[in-house]
Amino acid sequence: MRVLFDQGTPAPLRRHLRPYPVDTTAERGWSTITNGELLKRAEDEGCEVFITTDQSIRYQQNLGGRRIGIVVLMSTSWPRAKQQIPAILAALTNVLGGGYEEVPF
Repeated sequence: MRVLFDQGTPAPLRRHLRPYPVDTTAERGWSTITNGELLKRAEDEGCEVFITTDQSIRYQQNLGGRRIGIVVLMSTSWPRAKQQIPAILAALTNVLGGGYEEVPF
């Protein structure tokens, strides 16, 4: 499962997602791309899950028919995210194939 972190996603989370390959939008040079184009590009590049803290994404984008799963973390706080690692890992599995899930903190 190939994972893409949006800006704001706590970077230390990456090491808890092993063995999954994780890229960030910054590493890919996609920091300035709008969400609609970003999701399309991520799908085209083989990303299977997009992790974001953008709680408005489901209202701003038409998520129907997407192949990429979207996990929304309800906070950018690493200490709070760290406590939810089991829920985040479960969400990754649940959204494969185009699902959407929010992980509350």
